[in-house]
Formats: sequence, structure tokens, C-alpha cells
Amino acid sequence: MNTSYQVQIWDIKPRKNRQGKVTSYRLRWKVGKREFNESFKVRALADSFRADLLSAQRDGERFDTETGLPVERAKDIPVMSWFEVTSRYVAMKWPDLAATARQTTVEALIRVLPVFVPNKAGQPDAKEVRSAVRQWGYNPPRRKSGEMPTNARRVLDWLTRNTMPVSSVSDPEILRALQRAVTRRLDGGVYAPTVARRTRSVLSNVLDYARTELKVLEVNPLPDAKWTKMPKGRRKLDRRAVPNPIQARSFLHQVGQTPRSGPHLKAFFALMYFAALRPEEAAKVSKTNLSLPEPRKNVETGETEYDWGTIYLEGARPYIDGLWTDTGTVGEDRPLKSREKGDVRPVPCAPELTRILWTHIERYGFGPDGRLFVGERGGLVSKVTYTKVFRAARAATFSPEVQRGPLLARPYDLRHAAVSTWLAAGLDPSLVALWAGQSVAVLLEVYASFLDGGEAAARRLIEHALGHRPN
Repeated sequence: MNTSYQVQIWDIKPRKNRQGKVTSYRLRWKVGKREFNESFKVRALADSFRADLLSAQRDGERFDTETGLPVERAKDIPVMSWFEVTSRYVAMKWPDLAATARQTTVEALIRVLPVFVPNKAGQPDAKEVRSAVRQWGYNPPRRKSGEMPTNARRVLDWLTRNTMPVSSVSDPEILRALQRAVTRRLDGGVYAPTVARRTRSVLSNVLDYARTELKVLEVNPLPDAKWTKMPKGRRKLDRRAVPNPIQARSFLHQVGQTPRSGPHLKAFFALMYFAALRPEEAAKVSKTNLSLPEPRKNVETGETEYDWGTIYLEGARPYIDGLWTDTGTVGEDRPLKSREKGDVRPVPCAPELTRILWTHIERYGFGPDGRLFVGERGGLVSKVTYTKVFRAARAATFSPEVQRGPLLARPYDLRHAAVSTWLAAGLDPSLVALWAGQSVAVLLEVYASFLDGGEAAARRLIEHALGHRPN
């Protein structure tokens, strides 16, 4: 333990939000060359903590340069390695997390783990560490199964013994390294803003857990860390990504022409374009969710006609590796996004979509459990499969120059197109939000985008309003 008698304690400073309301009281002090801080919700607690530090300083006590506390008080805080703390955190959170949340939590912890791994002789390879931690260390059921390979156990034992103590987060150099780990990939690239913010949130939760429950950390320095500005996600949709009806229909036609899985997945992508379903919602659609009027023959034209139907969505089945599910099987049944279990979301089924769905049903029927879409081996349609079909159909639809741009770059852009079409048609945003499964605020911020080609029409309307006459 390194100690110092050089201690400087500053006055308590209230911290205010944008409205000028005091939200906390911050105390800063310095031990040797290292600065510490602690925030309190109540002024009296801040005063009491400061009084304890001043009393120890007056009594000539030594201060620990690692924790910033008087030596006698620092002795009461047990030392626990970063890997031990995070392993306990994952075990605590695991039972209450959805499979997708388990995966994102573990991936966030893996991003910051290298910061706490010291350079020592005999340390495991970085790839070995990531694999052992992902497959076993941060997976409580598998870790307890008794099936862990010897090499993985060796890696985890090394991490438990050798990763830095959680208290090292108070070191400014460690905090700077953490910011780099949160915002930058190992190859130097930048993480997407949503990934960076999620990683920082998990990191902060771990430190709060270490402080409040494990009692192995005196202060969570993250709220007061002077990090550079975190990247902000773009809430607005790039209108160049949204296909217009001609482009979307051309794409769906090419899906149907794609070998192997293409014809089977045409209705899958059609649900996203015509009904604004998310991929995981389309994967969950079953016979009981469909209210489709029977096709009817037009006696005058002899053609088969289709009417409006309704799709009653009851849940979603995101594609997630069995590593994260309770059953160990791929996929997990979940409620609709931002809805309680059992909630139903009705979505209109346009006649064109009704026709596509009936064509699919007549050709493929339903799976044994009633699902509309079944994988080649009888299971869930995998993300890998529908992504391959999507890319092949996009390549067949657009020229190489267009493919290099953002137009219909992701399957989700089909959903964006559906919502944008509804809004462009003049529908009440509250009704569109209900159909899309979004709040009105998010809907207007993200999805109210111009359709490709819609701007020219808007300009013509302005010309008409201004009385402009072409030359």
C-alpha cells in the first residue's frame, strides 16, 4: 500500500442541472499527486464525509494513494479483482435479463476487460481470453455445468488472480483507457454511438454494484469523469436509405427469384415493407395471428382479387445464439417491444400483402407449431439466411453505383419505408405509431422521412402555391 501525508481537501460544490436545480453535492480532495471526488445526493452526507477526511488529516493519519482514504478506513475495504467483480455482476443480472440483453452485457464487459489485464509473463493470448470469457466466464449456467475445458478454466483462474483490483478505476490513466475501450474497437475504428453508450452504461452499473453491494469500491468515479464527449446517435433517418414503392416492389420481386430460400422469404420481407414489422416480429408470425379474407374471383375480369386483412402481433422471436438462452436453443420468444407480455398490436394488411401471404401459404403452408416461416432444417429462419437473401436481391435490383450508397442498405429500411409511406399518405401519427409499435415522439423524430422521389413532388407543390409558370 502506497501512502502519503500530502492531502488537500476542497470545499463542497453543489452540482446543478440545466434548470438550475441542485442534483448532488461534490467533494474533491487530493492525495499526493492524485485527485479524488465523491458525489452525494444530500448535503449533510457530503459534510459528514468531508469532516471525516479533515479529522484524519488533523490527526496526522496517512492517506492511501490508491483509494484516497485514510489508511485505517481503507483497510476496511476488501480487494477484489476486476474479473471477480464482473463475474459476480453477470451472475447477479443473468436470471432477470432477456437473452439479447445477456449478450449485449457480456459483449460490453469484454470490450473493457483488456484495460484491467496487466502485461505479465505467462498471460493467456488475447483471443483465448475473449473466447474463454464469452463461452464460459460470463455465462453462469455453463460455468457451473462442469463441462468447462481445462484450457478455459486455466484462463479464467489466471484472470481472477491477475486482473487489476476494481479500485484501480480511480486512476486517471485507467479512466482514459476505459474511454478508449468504450468508444474505439481494437482495430482503431469507432464503435457505433449506441454501442458506446450501452457499454458505458454497463460499466457504470458494474461500478455501482461493486460500491453498493460488494463494498469493494469506495467511489464510482464514472459520473464525474472528465471524458471527451460521448458520440451521439443519429435519431433522424437518412432519407436516402428509404426505397420508394417502385424500388421496394422491384426488390421483393428479386427476393422471389433468389435461389433456395428466396421464394420462401418473399413474404417475410413483404411483411416488413407493407406492414412495418421488425424482423423478429415477422419471424414470430403464425397462423393464429393472421386474419386474411379469402381470395375471390372477379366474375367480370376473371382475375383473383384480394382485400384488406389484419395481422394481430402477439410477440417477437429475435434470432439469438443458444449460448444466451435458458433452453440452449436458438431464438427466444419475447413480448412485443416496449409492451407487456400478452399485449397485442393490430397491423393492417394491405390487399397486395394479402395476396403475397396467400401465395406463400398455398405453396409452403405452416410449420408444425403454426409458424409462417420455418428454416430449412425446421427451426427458426436464421439471420444469416435472410441476410444472404437480402444482399443477393439488393444486388440484383440496383446498379453497382446505387449499391454503394445507402438506399435499402439494411432489411430494417423496408420497415422505415412502410412507416414513411403511411406518414406521407397523411395518416394520423398516433395511428401510425400504434401500428408500428413506437411512441409518437420516436416516430416523428426517426421515421418521418422523405420517400425517395418525394422531394420533387414537394417542390412542384411549392411551385404551384407560388404561381410559378415553367419557361
